[in-house]
Amino acid sequence: MFKYLLFDLDGTLTDSEEGITKSVSYALINLGVNDLPDEIKRKFIGPPLKDSFMRYCDFDEETAKKAITFYRERYSKVGKFENRPYEGIPEMLKALKSDGRVLIIASSKPTEFVEDILKKFDIYEYFDIISGADMAGLKGEKEDVIDEALKRLNIDSDEKKKEVVMIGDRHYDIFGAKHFGLDSIGVNYGFAFDKNELKDAGATYVVETVSELKELLMR
Repeated sequence: MFKYLLFDLDGTLTDSEEGITKSVSYALINLGVNDLPDEIKRKFIGPPLKDSFMRYCDFDEETAKKAITFYRERYSKVGKFENRPYEGIPEMLKALKSDGRVLIIASSKPTEFVEDILKKFDIYEYFDIISGADMAGLKGEKEDVIDEALKRLNIDSDEKKKEVVMIGDRHYDIFGAKHFGLDSIGVNYGFAFDKNELKDAGATYVVETVSELKELLMR
């Protein structure tokens, strides 16, 4: 079906809620700001941190950068490992790799953290390319990481793009795919705002479980 599989990380391959939400709380406490409700902190999972701190905390850009520094102080040591692959993910990745697919990470999380997480849970070996954000925040939008992945794959024609699919749990993943004319698969087991987020964003396909995702990709 598709040869080149671009995967989001948080909410798509791993359940990262604990590490991210606790690190957001740590940042806010260190800035002397009241903590956010859990349902708001969950919205930090997926998009670039700066955008989330500015949107949900009403921070200016400078304060958001300070918040990110505190966030990473905890996340880099503890938070990134308060995480786990969803049930069935390692087996799915192994099957796809054995079937000759090219697996890529396209995540707004810094590449260094992505690699640490993949190695921790023994799934790093399945990926040919890791396209993540940089620590400086100059490259972190979903379009940025998809663009890098496509360039590293030498995919620049509409015909080749037909072999590529972006897989993710938020509308950012779907919009990023549409920006480059790619098909997309939305996964509703992740951190979508509601069950219609991915469909409304225009996902080519929407699945409810890892099993459904595997079945779709292995066609």
